[in-house]
Amino acid sequence: MATRRTAARAPSAPKPAVHKPPGRATNARKARAGAARASTARDGLKLAGVGTAAVTRATGRAWSEWLAVLDRAGARAMPHKEIALMLSRKFEVPDWWSQMVTVGYEQARGLRAAGQRADGFAASASRTMGAPVRRLFDAWGDAAVRDRWLHDAAIEVRRFIDGKSMRMTWKPGGSCVDVSFRSRGPGKSQVAVRHGRLRSAGAARTQKAFWSAALDRLKALLESGR
Repeated sequence: MATRRTAARAPSAPKPAVHKPPGRATNARKARAGAARASTARDGLKLAGVGTAAVTRATGRAWSEWLAVLDRAGARAMPHKEIALMLSRKFEVPDWWSQMVTVGYEQARGLRAAGQRADGFAASASRTMGAPVRRLFDAWGDAAVRDRWLHDAAIEVRRFIDGKSMRMTWKPGGSCVDVSFRSRGPGKSQVAVRHGRLRSAGAARTQKAFWSAALDRLKALLESGR
């Protein structure tokens, strides 16, 4: 009986890998990111206290791009809240960054002075102290101790979170002082002051100098052990 032989099949060649072209959305994102990086290298702007590298990382656009985008959108004629809302809804900018981009745009276009916020001008100062946070907080909360370094400034404590924060009213003019406290390790702490609702850039400069000097006096008092 004859035996039927089956011819051996040659191994098939591997199929070439198929690479799908990137979609339009991916291409658009890459193009925008590349343009943003190039723009970052060119403009070097710093608005609202934020450099163009930081705003590019957070929003995908450099300051020069945001200025052009908002100009085209007619932002010069819009109030602050409307610009911020447009950035959040139309351009999907995170809420905090939509506020910062709005402030930066208003400063760049002369709609807002440097240091000016939605509620007026603000001044800030901070110091690291060689004292535990409990002692630092008490130097603010105890009126007798506070007068030793704040020199009888006319303030009223409105509310506080023990050991963490304090809000006060600066009685001349009714401006607002927010203070935060943070431990920086054994025997070390930090205080940060923000004095807001000031009426002018000049008032902000005056209060910044005041708080810088006051915090220096507080630091000397706490670190002297008295």
